[in-house]
Amino acid sequence: MKETSLFLLIGAVAGWLAGQLMKKGGFGALGNIVVGCMGAVLGGFLFDLLGVSLKGGFAASLITALVGAIVLLFLIGLIKKEQ
Repeated sequence: MKETSLFLLIGAVAGWLAGQLMKKGGFGALGNIVVGCMGAVLGGFLFDLLGVSLKGGFAASLITALVGAIVLLFLIGLIKKEQ
């Protein structure tokens, strides 16, 4: 249960930070969690693909989720522009 709560907290923070950095604003609590958690998965995949390994811990998880969330928001922005 503790790991799930920590994952959701990291997702919320990463989603909010990514929204601020990408000038998209916040997405509400649930939206931030979704963007951040999807970003965590995407960031982990990208870091693994590139051979980047951050040592474990809260900060490493937050950085991974933040990078993934930024990439996710960038890709969503590209898709929205094409429509």
